[in-house]
Amino acid sequence: MTSHPTTTEPGGQKLDRALSNRHIQLIAIGGAIGTGLFMGSGKTISVAGPSVILVYMIIGFMLYFVMRAMGELLLSRTGYRNFADFAGDILGPWAAFFTGWTYWFCWVVTGVADVIVIASVYVNFWAKTFPVWITALIVIAVLVGLNLPTVKGFGETEFWFAMIKIVAISALIVVGLVLIAISFEHDGATASFLNLFNQGSGFFGGGFMGFVMGFQIAVFAFVGIELVGTAAAETKNPEHNLPKAINAIPIRIILFYVGSLIILMSVVPWTRFDADHSPFVMLFSLAGLGAAAHLVNLVVLTSATSSANSGIYSTSRMVFTLATDGDAPRIFARLSGRKVPQNALFLSGVLLLSSIVLLAFGLDQSKGFSIVTTISSLCFMFVWTIILVSYLVYRKRRPAEHAASKFKMPGGLVMPWVVMAFFAFLLWAFTKDSDTLAGLIATPVWFVLLGIGYLALRNNPAHAKIRAEHDAKVAEEKQAAAAFVAR
Repeated sequence: MTSHPTTTEPGGQKLDRALSNRHIQLIAIGGAIGTGLFMGSGKTISVAGPSVILVYMIIGFMLYFVMRAMGELLLSRTGYRNFADFAGDILGPWAAFFTGWTYWFCWVVTGVADVIVIASVYVNFWAKTFPVWITALIVIAVLVGLNLPTVKGFGETEFWFAMIKIVAISALIVVGLVLIAISFEHDGATASFLNLFNQGSGFFGGGFMGFVMGFQIAVFAFVGIELVGTAAAETKNPEHNLPKAINAIPIRIILFYVGSLIILMSVVPWTRFDADHSPFVMLFSLAGLGAAAHLVNLVVLTSATSSANSGIYSTSRMVFTLATDGDAPRIFARLSGRKVPQNALFLSGVLLLSSIVLLAFGLDQSKGFSIVTTISSLCFMFVWTIILVSYLVYRKRRPAEHAASKFKMPGGLVMPWVVMAFFAFLLWAFTKDSDTLAGLIATPVWFVLLGIGYLALRNNPAHAKIRAEHDAKVAEEKQAAAAFVAR
């Protein structure tokens, strides 16, 4: 890895490396455990049966290689602030533009959906008479307030949000194991690991198409897994902390996803799960915990807030990166005295206000959320694909840097192709449901708009000047990297 400092921004400023090891580890956990595990797992279980365990394992396995590719690329040069930087450097300016704005769009869509759900479902669970639009406004103000002081504020918030998720899942596993150990009986069913195989049609109870449908639902639970890549420029000692966070992903997926699903379907036969209710509430209720609904609602509330918090953080950093490269208005490239891109942060907050408009039109519980999550998943898949393509080109064009890497991606010549083939399978899976198909059809509109925007930007003289300055910095970075490798 090159030893020169991170590229400075306009005015000699640069982002502050204030995220410690414990922050980045918990941010990685929070990114790997989505709200979909707490609320969406009921639907995946009812559709796919116990085979949903394989669904989560396969998705996690594939995305681990995306993370390893991202890790090697980010650590290959300290000037890279996030994956939009290395995509633009390796594939060309178009890749930075499309990757940065698509990732921004992913989180804006997800953040708006999160705010709507927080206000209309989770907070409304306790305060049914309180106006949901006021709740949404308060949530947005709190999110901006948490991120505005320092990046460490974001890190601390995500640390505690992730801790709540960990405690909730750990409690579920412990309670479930106790119920299995005492052979707990409920409605004629006995808690046992055999329930994974002897209920309904067995392990693949939903059949082949049920197995396929499980993928289109479950993939949304993993969006945000790449969040540590967005935080790379603000991480202390990234050479140590990023690999540690990425390498822990498989064990976290096995423990939190696979472990909790095995326990849930062992205690309660999968045929009894309801797509519209949380399996977590069901299990805690069976254990005699009367406050189960309130506790799980609190957990899901913090999980959704964590997702929205990650969204406002990542969109502000991505717009900041785009602005410093000339792909967004320069006003968003300014940092506050505490090294926070506050103008980019305010932009994210303003866009989240659109959730209030949607709430005013009564769109809080429409099935359009299925379409929204599909669009978000597809856009994240585009970003993940760009990371893999960047890695393949990097291997071909920069063999010396790859050879010098201390964090090489395993199976680097084969696995990118395997993962991209898997993404093609996911595209096919999205065609098998009317709602996800609608999202699949709508998504290309975003890329058409991006293409028009990029062509217009290329013809702007001011942009050409900024790009020339950026390219000069990149050339310096390459020379320094070549000198480092030569040594």
